[in-house]
Amino acid sequence: MLTVPLPIALLVIGTLLLTTVMAGTLTSRFGLPALIGFLGLGMLAGVDGPGGIAFNDYVLTQGVGVACLIFILFSGGMDTSWQAVKRMVRPALVLATFGVLISALITASAAVLLLKFTWFQGFLLGSVVASTDAAAVFAILRSTGLDLEGDVPALIELESGTNDPMAIFMVGAALLFIAQPGASPLGLLPDFAGQMAMGVVIGLGIGWLLPELLKRKHYRSSGLAFVISIAAALIAYGLAEVIGGNGFLAAYIAGMVAGNRSYAARRIISTFQDGLAWLGQVVMFLTLGLLVAPTNLVDVIVPGLGITFVLMLVARPVSVFICLAPFRSLDWRAKLFVSWAGLRGAVPIVLATFPMVAGVPGAFTIFNIVFFVVLLSSVIQGPSMKWVAKRLGIGANDKPRSALLASKQP
Repeated sequence: MLTVPLPIALLVIGTLLLTTVMAGTLTSRFGLPALIGFLGLGMLAGVDGPGGIAFNDYVLTQGVGVACLIFILFSGGMDTSWQAVKRMVRPALVLATFGVLISALITASAAVLLLKFTWFQGFLLGSVVASTDAAAVFAILRSTGLDLEGDVPALIELESGTNDPMAIFMVGAALLFIAQPGASPLGLLPDFAGQMAMGVVIGLGIGWLLPELLKRKHYRSSGLAFVISIAAALIAYGLAEVIGGNGFLAAYIAGMVAGNRSYAARRIISTFQDGLAWLGQVVMFLTLGLLVAPTNLVDVIVPGLGITFVLMLVARPVSVFICLAPFRSLDWRAKLFVSWAGLRGAVPIVLATFPMVAGVPGAFTIFNIVFFVVLLSSVIQGPSMKWVAKRLGIGANDKPRSALLASKQP
């Protein structure tokens, strides 16, 4: 077994982390999500690249991905202003649940036709790619300087932060159906409701407890406040999972509650957690990039293109327009932009490791297609978001001519 001296291993890890950050910064300047740079460097360092690192541990990758997602969601919750998003709670939750389901079913149909998958395999693929990535969307908005009007940013932020638990539940359900074809979908509804409710309760409790601890004098301004915030994120996830709740939802809710309360250490904790979230993204995408061999993507180009365009142009828009139909405050321009802003990111690739670990038939194809979908979605949707917003006139300073004329009339 090849062993590497510890100083050299640490030097390589530090160099990879720094180079990955620089690669992500470079891609952001071109209007692409930073994840493209992170993944790209991981692939260059992998077995098909000049780095030549042979890495194929899906179990370790899944563990790294879950750990990183905990802090990404916790930080996202801390950065979510309840005052800004509370008006969009109902449409966001409808989109984060029924919208994810509709998107998964439409994508599943495409997978059955294009890949000759069984319905359960197709539903598994559709569930994996159904959730969107808030971090990717808002990184694009910040890098392009796009300022969106009205409630659109709040809707995108809240929906993206809360749709991961639904996707994770559906992936688990699909794996169950594949293992036990006779299982009843209706029988899973109480389990789903219980998971979501328990996740919310645990999240509320941990989110309330964190500020109470940090209000104590000896924690208020010491480095222990950072340790406590790390513990809160991990306990929220772990406790919820142990008692049958949804850990990811608990982590997000805990972060949101803690981030919207008033206490002395709130600002520095938020900054610290933002740094942890970025570290999580770098480590996670670098690991995922190492796991993927670009030569394996060649065989999935054609079906991958088909799945990507069905997801972007059919599944996502249909789910958005159906779910947001009852909410008249959002016009067709806002709905169309929300449809286009559904970038895929970290969660689908991490979820794609679950079928690999479970040994599901077709899991290798699913993993490569998901990776291809995330890359193509980022390359196409990322750079075009500002252009789409301007064409639709939903930027703060980009009203369409008809709206401008109407606003000038008495």
